[in-house]
Amino acid sequence: MSIMNTYTGRKFDPMHIKPKNICLEDIAHALSYLCRGGGQTLIFYSVAQHCLNCAEEARARGWSDRMILACLLHDASEAYISDIIRPVKAHLSNYLEIEEMIMNVIWEKFNLNDLSSEEHMVWKQIDNDILSAELPILFPGEKNHPTIPLQSVPDLEEHPFRDMEKQFLAFAHQLGIQ
Repeated sequence: MSIMNTYTGRKFDPMHIKPKNICLEDIAHALSYLCRGGGQTLIFYSVAQHCLNCAEEARARGWSDRMILACLLHDASEAYISDIIRPVKAHLSNYLEIEEMIMNVIWEKFNLNDLSSEEHMVWKQIDNDILSAELPILFPGEKNHPTIPLQSVPDLEEHPFRDMEKQFLAFAHQLGIQ
């Protein structure tokens, strides 16, 4: 059995993760340390900041708190298994299975395990729309990438990881998550 240690001191086998192992503070901390795009961005831009931008876009579109929370947590599995860039992730079927398994436990922990397939499509669309705003600003080879019109203005400035961790937690607390 392989054990991982988390920021809050939890110890468990990530391949046998349970809802009691999931902790919002661990998610916020880890995602604030992870840089998007495999670190190939012009500035440090964390997964936590990306998730906050997705949640803000969901809020600007008038979505329910439930869907805003789904947008905030959509990359939460990366707190436990790190991030793999999209072009590689598509070829790692085992990674995708592990990611789905962990996300299912996270959805359960935060009472989102009954999201419909349509609701999953909605947060995935926001994820893609925010990515379209990120690409020309954060990735040198994507300066001419077309962007999708957004209802919000994503924060694409560089911020210290601790600030993103605090903002992530504060946003979740505003949504009633402790």
